[in-house]
Amino acid sequence: MTKRGESIVNKFEEKTVNTNKIYEGRIIDVEVDDVTLPNGKASKRELVRHPGAVAVIALTDEGNIVMVEQYRKALGKSIIEIPAGKLEDGESPEVTAARELEEETGYQAASLDFVVSYYTSPGFADEIIYIYKAEGLRIVEEQRQMDEDEFVDLKEISLEEALSLIEQERIHDAKTIHAIYYLMYQSLKGE
Repeated sequence: MTKRGESIVNKFEEKTVNTNKIYEGRIIDVEVDDVTLPNGKASKRELVRHPGAVAVIALTDEGNIVMVEQYRKALGKSIIEIPAGKLEDGESPEVTAARELEEETGYQAASLDFVVSYYTSPGFADEIIYIYKAEGLRIVEEQRQMDEDEFVDLKEISLEEALSLIEQERIHDAKTIHAIYYLMYQSLKGE
């Protein structure tokens, strides 16, 4: 039970005693923290540090969802996803969303609206993902270049097809499933 005046946000805060950086990479850093638990005991926390990411629910005028299919080495298979990418230093999530949409799909959006943000795996990572909805798409004449290690196939998929692809595990990542369920909820509300 929370004591009067006690912050719920830090209710079970663990105090970091020492941080051991294990790895510094292009996308993530890994560290092991020695912590003191709320009960005074010591423990270790293995943490993945990530700069954050964005994902874009890009809708065509016909109501289809613009997606990309790409191979994911960690999974050992290709999956179909909404366009996404990591935040660059000093870049706002909205700017990243517009950049990633153009790089991965060749589209720019007339409107780019924030939907939600969430932590992807708070048990061991600090990655936060910001989801935007893009409408009023138009093809860019001179598309930004994708990263040199990125290979994707562009797809336009109806909401019904997307739900079927979730059942088939062709769409199998949290951000894309979240986006599809968001669209399904919006359609049930009549929006």
